[in-house]
Amino acid sequence: MRYTKLPLDYPEILSMLKERGLVIQDDNRAVSCLQVISYFRLANYFHPMESDKVLHIFKPNSYFENAIDLYEFDRELRALIFSAIQAVEITLRTKMIHHISLQYGAFWFMDANLFRNASIHQLCLSHIHQELERTKEEFILQHYEKYSDPEVPPVWKTMEVTTFGTLSKLFCNFKDNSIKKRIARELNLPQHVILENWIKCAVVMRNFLAHHSRVWNRKFPIIPLTSTRLRGKWITHQISNTNKLYSHLCYLQYMLDAIKADNHFREQLKILLAKHPNVDVTAMGFHHDWQEEPLWR
Repeated sequence: MRYTKLPLDYPEILSMLKERGLVIQDDNRAVSCLQVISYFRLANYFHPMESDKVLHIFKPNSYFENAIDLYEFDRELRALIFSAIQAVEITLRTKMIHHISLQYGAFWFMDANLFRNASIHQLCLSHIHQELERTKEEFILQHYEKYSDPEVPPVWKTMEVTTFGTLSKLFCNFKDNSIKKRIARELNLPQHVILENWIKCAVVMRNFLAHHSRVWNRKFPIIPLTSTRLRGKWITHQISNTNKLYSHLCYLQYMLDAIKADNHFREQLKILLAKHPNVDVTAMGFHHDWQEEPLWR
């Protein structure tokens, strides 16, 4: 089937939406929104108000302004989650540098014998070399001005310019489970398998955030492990929609509690939800009494 739709100017987009039943209270404000948020991006937030998902016909009393409010909620939520993942990433990097280096030296990430899968290890090394060539960080440039052997800086320098995705692959592919268990226990987790799973989930989430993609009402491709009993404050209610956002928020809150006990993630999340009372939290996998969970109290 050939694509034949033509681009529309802002007034034409508004006319189309009105014909489909959407109420627009202020055309000028709506145009201002479309000038900074593309229609196709905003269309994600129209879907809940549609009675016909094929013809995109809106339910009665559907407002353009409601979609904007939902968009703003999602934008603020992404910023909050990004901050949490940043803390997790920095902590993992720090603990890997410390524990693995003390055991295996400054260049352990170069040793293929320390990793299970040789092809994954080679891919990680390729990405590391690319990052080292690309970076403008002064401490890397100064290192190369002074040293030529080995071909890469030590792990405490190199890992600081390594992506979260590569960091995750190095950790999960690392052979020595005893060190991974030690790191997991420092994050109040009983075993490294849970940490590996949560890190993979966080990397996928981080990629969505990096592309400013919607997290509200999204189904995520990797499901967090949430049924294991944990040492710290955790959830007692079994999560039914584990591929929705709520399960990701749970493991992020748990890890933040282990990293910094006086973090403000749960309070900021509750403030954000209160600020946007029209947002349907069930679309993110929340259950009705989630705030009564030990994790969220």
